Amino acid sequence: MKKWFAIIMLSMYLFSTTELYQLLKMPILIEHYIQHKSQNNNITLFKFLKMHYDHPIKDADYEQDQKLPFIVHSEHLVVVFTVTPRLNIEFKTHDFPLVSQEKIIAYDDLFLDVDHFNAIWQPPKFS
Repeated sequence: MKKWFAIIMLSMYLFSTTELYQLLKMPILIEHYIQHKSQNNNITLFKFLKMHYDHPIKDADYEQDQKLPFIVHSEHLVVVFTVTPRLNIEFKTHDFPLVSQEKIIAYDDLFLDVDHFNAIWQPPKFS
C-alpha cells in the first residue's frame, strides 16, 4: 500500500511540476496522425512529426496543431507547503540576588604600576 501511495504521489508531483504533463496529450497526437493519414495515405509518422514539430506552418488545422504535446508550453504548478510542529513558548521569571552598588577597585587586581603613571605628571628635572 505504501509503495502504491508513493508512486501516486510522485506521479502527481512530476506531472504538476515538470513537462511530463505533456504526455497526457499523446491521444490527441495519435488522433491527429490518423486524421492526416486518412487524408494522405503516403504520409509516414516521421513526415507527420517533421511537418508539425520541425517546421510548423499555419494551415487550416492550426488550432488543432497547437493542442499537440510539446507545442505550447505553460507555467508549471508550484506547490510549497511546510508542516511545523506546535510551538509552545513559556516565559519564566527568575529572581536574581541583589548586587551591592558599591564598586571596589583593588589596584592589585589591575596589574598597573600606579607610580609609573604618576611620574608622567611630574615637572621636568634639570641637573
